[in-house]
Amino acid sequence: MRGCWTTRRPVADQEEAAKNPVIAAVLGGMNPQHAIVTGLGAAPTDSVGYPWNGRYIIASGNLLADFRANLNAESQGRLQVARLYEQTSDRGVRDMLSWLLARDTMHQNQWMAAIAELEEKEGKVVPSTFPRKLEKREVSYTLFNFSRGDDSALGRWASGPSPDGCGRFNYVANPVPLAPAPHLPPAPPYIYDTPPGVVSGKGPFVPPCY
Repeated sequence: MRGCWTTRRPVADQEEAAKNPVIAAVLGGMNPQHAIVTGLGAAPTDSVGYPWNGRYIIASGNLLADFRANLNAESQGRLQVARLYEQTSDRGVRDMLSWLLARDTMHQNQWMAAIAELEEKEGKVVPSTFPRKLEKREVSYTLFNFSRGDDSALGRWASGPSPDGCGRFNYVANPVPLAPAPHLPPAPPYIYDTPPGVVSGKGPFVPPCY
């Protein structure tokens, strides 16, 4: 994965950088943390040293929501593997990465197929069991334009029937506030935030030896 750096720098620069043993190790394909932190032992971390933990697991109890999260994860995974493929010319590494690319192709299709099956049985909007009459239906299919210009009106999401089949999109070119701007009082003194007078520059200021 180091090929991106080494192929873009003059040889003299590479040789000068390699005088540093840590940089030399990196140029040689080694992760310094592997030696410094784990003593060449296996480490339950990702490629930048972040420990594995339960936050990697998506388990909401709603299959459609979770399957969509899985599809996103597989999409990001295949994207990053494709980038890794372009950063090496090693035939063995590319052969391994081509396997991973193929498997992620399968996994994306797997989740797309499962999502489509669930959508046929319970609709597209999650959760499907929440009563629609309890939501503000007047804005359920409204696109508020907060972009410069009106290019957002050209998209499929701005007009015509909605994908869930329960409404039609409408477009609001110049949204207006539905409530006045909120006034947020400063935090109470025992929170020890920066005083409002200091933030505004108008005082009162805090004496240095208060």
